[in-house]
Amino acid sequence: MSAEQVSSLCEQLVKAVTVIMDPASTQRYRLEALKFCEEFKEKCPICVPCGLKLAEKTQTAIVRHFGLQILEHVVKFRWNNMPRLEKVYLKNNVMGLISSGTQSILEEESHIKDVLSRIVVEMIKREWPQHWPDMLKELDTLSKQGETQTELVMFILLRLAEDVVTFQTLPTQRRRDIQQTLTQNMEKIFSFLLTALQQNVNKYRHMKTDLAQEPKAQANCRVGIAALNTLAGYIDWVALSHITADNCKLLEMLCLLLNEPELQIGAAECLLIAVSRKGKLEDRKPLMVLFGDVAMHYILSAAQTADGEGLVEKHYVFLKRLCQVLCALGSQLCALLGSDADVEMPTNLGKYLDSFLAFTTHPSQFLRSSTQITWGALFRHEVLSRDPLLLAMIPKYLRASMTNLVKVGFPSKSDSPSCEYSRFDFDSDEDFNAFFNSFRAQQGEVMRMACRLDPRTGFQMAGEWLKYQLTAPVDTGPMNSRTGEGLCSVFSPSFIQWDAMTFFSESVISQMFRTLDKDEIPVNDGIDLLQLVLNFETKDPLILSCVLTNVSALFPFVTYRPEYLPQVLSKLFASVTFEVVEESKFVVSVQAPRTRAVKNVRRHACSSIIKMCRDYPQLVLPNFDMLYNHVKQLLSNELLLTQMEKCALMEALVLISNQFKDYERQKAFLEELLAPVAGLWLSPEMQRVLSDPEAFISYVGADNKIADPVLEDPSGLNRSRISFCVYTILGVVKRARWPAATEEAKAGGFFLGYMPSGSPIYRNPCTEQILKLLDNLLALIRTHNNLYTPEMVARLGDTFAKALDMLEVEKNAILGLPQPLLELYDSPVYKTVLERMQGFFCTLYDNCFHILGNAGPSMQQDFYTVEGLATQLLSSAFSNLNNIPDYRLRPMLRVFVKPLVLSCPSEYYETLVCPMLGPLFTYLHVRLSQKWQVINQRSMLCDDDAVDDNPESQEMLEEQLVRMLTREVMDLITVCCVAKKGVDHNTTAAVDGDDDEAMATDVTPPASAELTELGKCLMKQEDVCTALLITAYTSLSWKDTLSCQRTTTQLCWPLLKQVLPGNLLPDAVSWFFTSVLKGLQIHGQHDGCMAALVHLAFQIYEALRPRYTELKAVMEQVPDIQRDSLEQFDSKLLNPTLQKVADKRRKDHFKRLIAGCIGKSLGEQFRKEVHIRNLPSLFKKVKPLLETDVLENEDGEGLTAFFEP
Repeated sequence: MSAEQVSSLCEQLVKAVTVIMDPASTQRYRLEALKFCEEFKEKCPICVPCGLKLAEKTQTAIVRHFGLQILEHVVKFRWNNMPRLEKVYLKNNVMGLISSGTQSILEEESHIKDVLSRIVVEMIKREWPQHWPDMLKELDTLSKQGETQTELVMFILLRLAEDVVTFQTLPTQRRRDIQQTLTQNMEKIFSFLLTALQQNVNKYRHMKTDLAQEPKAQANCRVGIAALNTLAGYIDWVALSHITADNCKLLEMLCLLLNEPELQIGAAECLLIAVSRKGKLEDRKPLMVLFGDVAMHYILSAAQTADGEGLVEKHYVFLKRLCQVLCALGSQLCALLGSDADVEMPTNLGKYLDSFLAFTTHPSQFLRSSTQITWGALFRHEVLSRDPLLLAMIPKYLRASMTNLVKVGFPSKSDSPSCEYSRFDFDSDEDFNAFFNSFRAQQGEVMRMACRLDPRTGFQMAGEWLKYQLTAPVDTGPMNSRTGEGLCSVFSPSFIQWDAMTFFSESVISQMFRTLDKDEIPVNDGIDLLQLVLNFETKDPLILSCVLTNVSALFPFVTYRPEYLPQVLSKLFASVTFEVVEESKFVVSVQAPRTRAVKNVRRHACSSIIKMCRDYPQLVLPNFDMLYNHVKQLLSNELLLTQMEKCALMEALVLISNQFKDYERQKAFLEELLAPVAGLWLSPEMQRVLSDPEAFISYVGADNKIADPVLEDPSGLNRSRISFCVYTILGVVKRARWPAATEEAKAGGFFLGYMPSGSPIYRNPCTEQILKLLDNLLALIRTHNNLYTPEMVARLGDTFAKALDMLEVEKNAILGLPQPLLELYDSPVYKTVLERMQGFFCTLYDNCFHILGNAGPSMQQDFYTVEGLATQLLSSAFSNLNNIPDYRLRPMLRVFVKPLVLSCPSEYYETLVCPMLGPLFTYLHVRLSQKWQVINQRSMLCDDDAVDDNPESQEMLEEQLVRMLTREVMDLITVCCVAKKGVDHNTTAAVDGDDDEAMATDVTPPASAELTELGKCLMKQEDVCTALLITAYTSLSWKDTLSCQRTTTQLCWPLLKQVLPGNLLPDAVSWFFTSVLKGLQIHGQHDGCMAALVHLAFQIYEALRPRYTELKAVMEQVPDIQRDSLEQFDSKLLNPTLQKVADKRRKDHFKRLIAGCIGKSLGEQFRKEVHIRNLPSLFKKVKPLLETDVLENEDGEGLTAFFEP
């Protein structure tokens, strides 16, 4: 190949690269140039000489980089077919480039250094150690030439460790060979790194003050940084003995470097990795040297210096690293102290705790939060928690928490030193807000741990802070609340102080009651505080909400002094009717809409009353009459309370009535309580309205056209009457119960006998009343479902055309859009009458189903034996499902079907559950299949053709809803059919898990995943059985990873196993197996799903291949399957006499067979495969092999002379 050819080709390549990189080039030119370059790399036989010519020092950096890229491409993709001499030629030239082919260390571009080191690493991955035994020596020799070469050698060593150990981007045997050889040579490598670090740091320190030597000093500094970066790549995985060798010399050097501004971040990084090491406790003992005087001194002085220089990004990053180092040190201390490793309490523990506290009191909210987990570990530790030094830290920690709980530091503000730091750490106020909320929750945990060790101090501090807050003047700050003049907004200084104090007192007081014995509780102090809080008056809704929380926190003291109960009740009742504008209580016209802050206070007061009646019913029982009269008085004025508030108060009464422990008395009370509801609900007019969709729309006012949608709402009262009835029924069903103790239940007349299964049968005092109201409830549900028919939707008035749509808040929650912070409290709850109507429909729908969901657990056999219940439910709750949108179907399944099924005794499966679930599951399968078909077609259609009547956000919302509905349905099927031992089913309620939920990769399904009684009952019915199996297996190829993984691990195999004994049709068996392979095609790119699906496919194939040859036919269609390998797998599977290979090996073999249908992510799909060949095994004696020419390569030449230096 002549030099002219190389030169002319190189000229063309230089032009092409210039066109590609020139911003002024047209797209056509750029594409042509790119195509020319790519074709050259793929096909040209003279790549190596061209690459070397382009990489010469005389070329521009861009051209040199391209030349080196050509060489990298050759090594990665052509190496296996290159003649030996060409390999040696290339290798020698590349080493020559390192030696003399680059600019000096300070001038050379970093991307050139990077690509050069990559080429060497690619060659090492293919030839070391077997064919290139002197590689390390050569690198060592290069490094002796100067700083430029040493830095490149560091890059090579780091890249090698990353590829082999961190990212593991090469075949297993090659990886093992290289890692093993690295490990054997680790002492040399470490000694090389440490020497380079030490020498360059010493030179740098010596010369940095001399201006004439500035460039030389900078070069040494660069090498120092490179050495630290390379060390960081090794410290993580090498034997701990290398890190602690020579009296922990490495750690000592790193501590010294913490005070060297240019090198401190790298040093802190290495230190952090070293201190975070896990492993045998015995091996970790030497790390305790970092608690010694010298190390502590360097760490602390570095922290002080960095902090003293104000907020500079570099110093702040360093402080974060140092903070992490101290946290990791704390974790090591907790692991080693009190273990078998026999470690003494460090003498510098006090100094360590002081410095750690300094980070907890630093203005940066991020640094403060970083320390919390370690504080928790220290306070929890068996030995440390008794140490006087740590105990002395508790008051200081709690003091710091008092500051840290105050929500300041929003990046958009400047009202605190934290704001400046937050601007580095958070993109927006919403971002900061989310962080702060979880930080605060974490602090609550740690404060409770601290108070477990010292409950009195926390209580004393809470008392002081509470007293201070009660007397401090209110400061609303520059922003006034929209709730009213002179009131706080969520950002007001007074509110954030109140908010923090409330959280603090709640955390420490609750812990004190858990920790101290009854007679040690400071009752007098607690009651004094309670009186101060009860006497405190405020017209500010946000502050009043905090006051109510304090009342609740201090309420346990009332158990010691019941005479204070009436005062507490009147405080709470006064807040139930809280208004900012007094007059509006007496004005019957429509009020100005209440803001969320006001609504929250009223709701807060109601829930405090409920909580008190739930947790302390015995205490409240003597005051029952007073409570009842109070509630009656409030209920008498129809406009005073919202329906929800009325019902909350009634719920509280029901909770206390459970304490009567007398069936007849409680039944009479509930009858009286429900009388107004029954009168309204069973009236002929209401009956007409509830059972006729047209009458219903007109009654609630949804067919009107309204001129002023903010103020005018003529049918508001009608709606509130329906809401009142539904809320009350729900409250009673949810709260009325028989006594928990069987003896008390028997004595009170609640006990009826035993089921055949031996479980006791109780009767609920509310049953008779509620069952009277059931028919109309079912009628309302049927009517509500029928509102979604096209005829009814057409009847909605102009104002209310969208009345059945989702609320904006719901949409935002599904799309994951954050609520603007201020609006949460300052906006009216509903801004327009349309929003009120949407809220009404949404709440009504949910509550009706909540009643049905609670009816089973509440009324038990009395509900399950209602005549024709299954038919009634099918004709009401499950009517017109085709028109019901996904966002309404989801809550129905979750709050009604799931609890009903879970609480139903097996005696009623045949009569109630199966007749209801059979048609439901069949319907749900059809519905979901259609929905996913639409989504799949949508993603296949070219976007340009899409008509934009359905904007993207709407499509995203619909898609996300289908996903959530899918998860809900699959969860329901799983709960019905599969018993997982030791799992409480209530935990599965949160099925809207984030998509980024960490996918578990350990997927062998629990051995105990057996079918439940109900599952077996459902599987006996052929149509239901078919629907369940088809839904489960079809869902594997729907684009929802979370649902796919759950279904694969929990549901698919138990369902299929149930039908294995029967005679399955061959087509069905093929379909099941194909469905799993289709799932792999779609979800194979996600490790968790892939592992689960491979396991399932393997189970099916192993169990069914002996009976069905059709499965082999399916396997033969897998792309790129190796037929002989399949034959081998089959013969082992079908020959029972052969000894079974280990499960893992069989599964690995199977996985290799179906590799062709395992989907890859888009980034992987078009990647060119890199093939690295295995070299002769290292485990044989290496020396003789290298001396003789046993190893012949393809050309029959001996390999002994390979890669001679």
